Amino acid sequence: MSFRHADILSAAQFSRAQIEQWFARADDLAARLARGERLRTLDGKMLATVFYEPSIRTRLAFEAAMQRLGGGVLSLADAKTATAISGEPLPDVIRAVAHLADVIVLRHPDAGAACVAANASAAPIINAGDGTGEHPTQALLDLYTLRAERQTLDGLHVALVGDLKHSPAVHSFARTLSEFQVEFSFVTPAALAMPTAITDDLRERGFSVEETNDLARSLQTADVVYMTRVCKERFSDLKQYEKLKDFYLLTRALIEKAKPGLSVLHPLPRANEIAAEVDALPNAAYFRQVKNGVVIRMTLLADILAD
Repeated sequence: MSFRHADILSAAQFSRAQIEQWFARADDLAARLARGERLRTLDGKMLATVFYEPSIRTRLAFEAAMQRLGGGVLSLADAKTATAISGEPLPDVIRAVAHLADVIVLRHPDAGAACVAANASAAPIINAGDGTGEHPTQALLDLYTLRAERQTLDGLHVALVGDLKHSPAVHSFARTLSEFQVEFSFVTPAALAMPTAITDDLRERGFSVEETNDLARSLQTADVVYMTRVCKERFSDLKQYEKLKDFYLLTRALIEKAKPGLSVLHPLPRANEIAAEVDALPNAAYFRQVKNGVVIRMTLLADILAD
């Protein structure tokens, strides 16, 4: 499909062919930036970031991407507080911002909020995380990083670990991975299991899906481990959060016992699930993910706002 003036709401919108096309364009943009080129692809265009939840990497990566392409940025980094007194509903906020910007990047605590915004907006909406729903652009940068780390996206065994119930990044990543030939291990306590809608869909399409709570055993066969934090903000019962928050800790000792060459990814921020000692390992790719997030979002913005 064409993404010119299109919303990006779910990883289900991405085909393998489209992903590979975007990755080729991202490679070109990365090379041009490395040569010090000053890009003016989106000169005169304006991006608005409307964030009802705090973010460091996603918001700044989108703003950096727009500015790298010569465009401008309007930032509403604390939309929840800004609208709290008046009680202004999301559709009204979006309708107003759409008159000020050519594209809107939205983060919101409610699953489905991006679709609500898209229905109200005259400008394209990019879902930057909607509660426990999805985070499709995070999935693309994760996949782009994985391709750089492994040189292929086919034939991999990927272990997704941690809070698979609440993490929108992991939901989108699993869906995007399913465009390629991979095996899945979902490593999580039962209380944080991947939604059955995702596991059932993968199995119906013929994917191998293991569900376990044994991290050490999964690492014996996995090529990639994708760690996620337990999402405190999604718990109404903090006692349950305290019980689960430290369920997994990826250490150097665990990695040394794992399948050789294991790649370690994480959408960030992390809490307690990856020991700091892992950061220095060459296969720890999570800060490279942050860098890759800029060129991926440059690619998407250039495609959506193409004249």
